[in-house]
Amino acid sequence: MRIDVVPVGDVDDDAVDTASEALEEHYGADVVQMSGVPVPDDAYDDRTQQYNAEKLIDVGTSVGRGEKNVAITSVDVFYRQRNFVFGLAYLDGRGCVVSTHRLQMTADGGRLEDDRRTFMDRVRKEVVHEVGHTLGLRHCDNEMCVMSFSPTVSEVDAKYERPCSDCRCG
Repeated sequence: MRIDVVPVGDVDDDAVDTASEALEEHYGADVVQMSGVPVPDDAYDDRTQQYNAEKLIDVGTSVGRGEKNVAITSVDVFYRQRNFVFGLAYLDGRGCVVSTHRLQMTADGGRLEDDRRTFMDRVRKEVVHEVGHTLGLRHCDNEMCVMSFSPTVSEVDAKYERPCSDCRCG
């Protein structure tokens, strides 16, 4: 399976590399890092002062040529009534988005300073989680599973980077 990683906007190169490595390791994918593209103006929502996650998935799937496509961005994203999300994917779809914006924050909303390892661990978990959705995996009740719903960075930090035995693909 080929997965294309599409940087959208100004994205940390290490985050793109880390996301790619995680996808290769966990899904045995052939990962292609595409050239970066700008964040589309029409993705910005004046009301929330954030970017619409669905529109960024559209960017990833229009640029990427893989069976699965990951848009990775550093902008803050939201989805419908959720005031923010770390990522979003369409179940069994071709595309997903992962935002690193809030993955760089502490549990109390401060800035994660000088802790690249925690930041990269979070990137790995979120990209494995979102691509898992594109492969048909739903949220898991096992809070340690990478497929568990984790709306806070503390919950992201607490879970493993891999799907549990009930969620494994393939």
